[in-house]
Amino acid sequence: MERQKLETILRDQKQEFETLLSGKWCRRKEESLVNLNSRLAQVVIGVRRSGKSTLCVNLIKAAEEKFAYLNFEDENLTDFKAEDLNMALECLYQIYGDFNHLFLDEIQNVDGWQHFVNRLLRGGMHILMTGSNAKLLSSELATHMTGRYVPIELYPFSFAEYCEAKELPTSHGTTKEKGLLRGAFDEYMKDGGFPELMGENRKEAYIDELISGILKNDIEKRYGIRYTASFERMAHHLMNIAPVKINNADLSEEFGFKSSHTADNYVEYLERAYLLCMVSKHSYKSQIRVHNKKAYPVDIALMNRRKDAFAGENLGWRLETVVLIELLRRYRSQGMDIAYLQERNGECDFLVCRGRNTELAVQVSYDISKESTFKREIKGLMIASEKTGCRNLLLITDYEERTIQKNGLTIKIVPAYSWLVDSRETV
Repeated sequence: MERQKLETILRDQKQEFETLLSGKWCRRKEESLVNLNSRLAQVVIGVRRSGKSTLCVNLIKAAEEKFAYLNFEDENLTDFKAEDLNMALECLYQIYGDFNHLFLDEIQNVDGWQHFVNRLLRGGMHILMTGSNAKLLSSELATHMTGRYVPIELYPFSFAEYCEAKELPTSHGTTKEKGLLRGAFDEYMKDGGFPELMGENRKEAYIDELISGILKNDIEKRYGIRYTASFERMAHHLMNIAPVKINNADLSEEFGFKSSHTADNYVEYLERAYLLCMVSKHSYKSQIRVHNKKAYPVDIALMNRRKDAFAGENLGWRLETVVLIELLRRYRSQGMDIAYLQERNGECDFLVCRGRNTELAVQVSYDISKESTFKREIKGLMIASEKTGCRNLLLITDYEERTIQKNGLTIKIVPAYSWLVDSRETV
């Protein structure tokens, strides 16, 4: 790449960076997971447009460190190659002066970037970077960086962050506060948490363009998928029927793939691109966990705001998805796993596990006004307690709030809108 052209691009990016730093952005819980002075690269990863760059900007604003900035999503850098990285570094020193912190935005767009980052880390540079797909966590990266990175997963806005972005209070002590918070939650259940979607009038068009970009650019091009139409139909099908237990043989037959192995790969690609989140079946046997996964979209907007979507009509599916993503936010960074329990006599939606220990069992039901529904949900929690020994039992619903005793166990029943904003509800 021509040096003069590159220098001009990086000077323009510096102006954009300064504009970002002058803005006011919603704070994200995951900011606390980032150590800007670590000798390991801090890698913020997640689905496209979940707010990774603005999280990094918030961190940089609060830090008393001098950062340089390089954004690889800039359309002017489409012909940028790995061999241009050293020239870019020289230009950055020319533009910013001396620095020992570097923010690399959407770094995965440059093949071979790992070697460059490795060299900078060995030289003492502190690296903060973002990426939109799980190639940043692949075995290839683990091999090249040999443990020199810390991943920080970022999801679209939680309900608490959604309220903060809209400058809505999250207190819910009075009747008025509860009503206002419930109203905000009703909107969140329609629109989900993609930050930019909050300001869009044509929400379906935004989500359709986002999904199309992920399928075509992050998956089809990267993995060389030949039968793109069938792959895309499968992706939309899974988002329509989520939450869904994955059966690769059924998917292969439904969409005409050559083998169930092809379907397995395609589902894995959707997970790597953070369109789908996978939950394993609870078992102490690895084989059962690997082959009995359940798929959820990364945000309910993918269920409700896509063209021709119909999963959004089911409030129970949407609430279950909201709860799962919140559990991932709260506990995955603490080294915990989320699983579902399925036994012959009943099931429990989610178990929060640390190794072999289950620390929280969660049932999700939008409406428990019917006695049969209520009994089924309570039974699932009792089965979870019996099978795992867990005594921390929680039923999340739309509006009820009470505590019950069952067979010597305490079960808390909480409305989703209050549980989602109450950071004290942890294990």
